[in-house]
Amino acid sequence: MRVFCGDRRSMAPWRIAFIGLLWEFHCCVCREVSVPAGPLYRVAGFSLSLPCTVTGYEGPRTQDFEWFLYHENAKDQQIGVVSTRDTGFPYAPFQGRVRSGEVRVERDSDDKARLIIQRLRPEDQGRYECYTPSTDTRYLGTYSSSVDVKVIPDTLLITHSRILSGQPVIEGAELQLTCAASIQSEQHTHVSVTFSVRGSKGAESAGHNLREIIAFDRHLRVAPGRGGAYEKRYRDGEIALEKRNGDGGRDLYVLKMSTLAPGDSGAYFCEAVQWIRDPTGSWERIAQRTMELGNLTVQPLAETLAVRSRPEGVVSLQTGSPLTLTCQVSGVGVWNRSALLVQWMRRGPAGGVEVEVARMGTDSVVSWGDDASRAGGGSMEKEADGKFSLRLFSVHPADAGLYRCAVSVYAGRLTPGPSSPATITQRSEWVAVNLKTDDVRVSATIDLPHRPLLKRGSTVTLLCNVSVLTTGSAQVEVQWIQKPEDPERKDVTLSEDRGGRVLATLTYDGLTRIYNGSELSVDRVSPGCYRLRVFSAREEDQGHYMCQVEVWSQDPHGGWYNTGGRTESRTVHLYLYARVADLLLVPLVVGVSSALFVGVLIIATVTCCFMNRLARQRSQIRK
Repeated sequence: MRVFCGDRRSMAPWRIAFIGLLWEFHCCVCREVSVPAGPLYRVAGFSLSLPCTVTGYEGPRTQDFEWFLYHENAKDQQIGVVSTRDTGFPYAPFQGRVRSGEVRVERDSDDKARLIIQRLRPEDQGRYECYTPSTDTRYLGTYSSSVDVKVIPDTLLITHSRILSGQPVIEGAELQLTCAASIQSEQHTHVSVTFSVRGSKGAESAGHNLREIIAFDRHLRVAPGRGGAYEKRYRDGEIALEKRNGDGGRDLYVLKMSTLAPGDSGAYFCEAVQWIRDPTGSWERIAQRTMELGNLTVQPLAETLAVRSRPEGVVSLQTGSPLTLTCQVSGVGVWNRSALLVQWMRRGPAGGVEVEVARMGTDSVVSWGDDASRAGGGSMEKEADGKFSLRLFSVHPADAGLYRCAVSVYAGRLTPGPSSPATITQRSEWVAVNLKTDDVRVSATIDLPHRPLLKRGSTVTLLCNVSVLTTGSAQVEVQWIQKPEDPERKDVTLSEDRGGRVLATLTYDGLTRIYNGSELSVDRVSPGCYRLRVFSAREEDQGHYMCQVEVWSQDPHGGWYNTGGRTESRTVHLYLYARVADLLLVPLVVGVSSALFVGVLIIATVTCCFMNRLARQRSQIRK
């Protein structure tokens, strides 16, 4: 450190004491030059950045800086390194390096600059002095400061176990990369290892900048890359970094990415950095090695996934025959890496709403979504990887229509959550299933047997006569429907059909259904005659009645199905007459009421007259 108080000539002791007092009183305006505390350990072949700051100066704001080197074996021999004001300042060992820019001074501000040596050499070890030429009106304070720099050998090694081949992998695949790093140093240093990727063109965040995936940092902790999706993927367990012991004292760092996405395409790198803690307490990067691990291309599932139904085109079957459809899936990658949801969908021959017939969930559990498909029995199976079959043991007319399979792929996830979105869903082409059915002819008539008069409170009987012509065995299902007298009347608690309400049903297998607890009964009187009885008929039971008939047939396996044969009878009108008792009730009530009123009026009049006469007699007696 160079300290000047006054000029450089010899001074008397009393002057020295006087200058010391001035130093105490004027320290606030003393020039002070500072560099980091040492010693500083840096690695040969890597850069040295040595800041120098000057404060408390007078004169122009922009200060100049000069750097000197003192070797350990010649501490008094001064070697000029570089200067901000004199291009001829460097001594011979540094002249060529200064001209090439390997050794230079970079300014951080007007009064702060740093010495940069891009590639340290063993002979650069020594004590570095930063000197600031005076711009003050008088010499007061410190004009230089120095720090020891130790140049240690470069022992940082980095190797890999496998280079990426560059062959495309399918979205959802797993990636595992291993990088080994080691150092041999007498100083206490740490090693950090970082895995990064540089996106290819067309990939997310493409460009020349590296995106940090995950690192084993200088504090010996695992840290995911910041400011992107890697933090979330690390929390979700999709990205991990493990440190293992390797051979020869090397540490192995293993990157695992369980679910690759198209955005993961690019060139992968492993970087190892040697760190040391300076006397100031800050960690400094002193050595670095970066190794390219190869290129990776992740193909989107949208480009590889293929879903096909077999057979293709049109399938024609007789009623009662078995139906087998196969869904073939390819382009998923490794089968044990992704979960699949497979659905069989159907819509009517003429189009309409698409409904789910059956599905095999990601947990391989089969569920049926359409009861009509299960009426004849069926199954859904996984025959092999990528091959799923739907079997209906006996097809019915309701099974006719268009079929296709829909496959949802959860790339890289074997057990997705209930609300987890699928990576992609793809559907096959439609397969038309046509059924050759027997002709069914059905007719129905309704009859209301009239008694002399149908009165309120009596039992009303309606008969539905059905005729069916078909080649096989058949049963009918009969529904009784009422259309009330008032067309605006609407009872929302009952089933409705064509503006009427369903009163009762007699199913093809003999079950009776009475709606809304009505006082009704239905039965089969004879093979082609079905009866509806309404007990204690009321005024609201009046209206138009009809019967609706559907024909059911039996398949070879014994199951019953709706043939689609259907008809409706004409309507009959039910009118209920009032009973004799109801006709006499009103006159009787009126007569009784009138008699009571006249009787009460006469009694009140007589009572009033008697009381008035009695009052007059009492008044005469008192007189």
